Amino acid sequence: MDTDALLEVLHRTATAVSEALAGLDDWGLAGTRADQYRSDLVADRCAIEVLDGAGLGVLSEESGLHGGDREIVVVLDPVDGSTNASRGIPWYATSLCAVDKDGPLAAVVANQASSVRFEAVRGGGARRDGVAIHPSACRALRDAIIGFSGYPPRDLGWSQYRGLGAAALDLCAVAEGALDAYAAVGGSVLGVWDYLGGLLVCAEAGAHAGDLDAQDLLTLVHADRRAPVVAATPSLLEEVRTALTDSVGLRGA
Repeated sequence: MDTDALLEVLHRTATAVSEALAGLDDWGLAGTRADQYRSDLVADRCAIEVLDGAGLGVLSEESGLHGGDREIVVVLDPVDGSTNASRGIPWYATSLCAVDKDGPLAAVVANQASSVRFEAVRGGGARRDGVAIHPSACRALRDAIIGFSGYPPRDLGWSQYRGLGAAALDLCAVAEGALDAYAAVGGSVLGVWDYLGGLLVCAEAGAHAGDLDAQDLLTLVHADRRAPVVAATPSLLEEVRTALTDSVGLRGA
């Protein structure tokens, strides 16, 4: 499958989720496991149906690995920010990142509240609704507006911060320059479905990323968790990582 066809499948999947959510009456907790919402389950079912029908494997937050031996596996978060969605906060997304033997290949992150979509292809740049995007030029932590998951133990020297609640969209905000950086803080760790689509969008836009614990951010193991850090420029990335590493108790030890 070429990248154009792959992107079409990813967009079709995001559209299927949007249509399924439009018919959902109860956005509350599903009662299946902690923090799993009815929106998660409805979105997961329809997303897997589209992806499996296209011959793609899937690693989903909600239902694990399907067709893991296939040439391309899509890392899926059916509703990233489902707590936001359940409370009517318009910041939640479907995140899809197709991975082949060489790593992340194509991604679509669709804001299901606003219909804004981000996409990226390895070596092909990143776009918001078809328009090329780029991160800010921010180089210094003191000038930066940073988004995060978790809660910082103290002021780490940034200009301002935001806790928006949907990592995939937060990362895309760095890619387009709305945020200058993003980090998992206060011991917060994320599943690969939370960040991989947004990371490819960031990488193709020109932002820089790393893991706070120097681990590889690409994993297809459902139980693995990471602490990604992303910034507009290499110097800002280094400042953010240093501030996080030096902050006493930041990792929840």
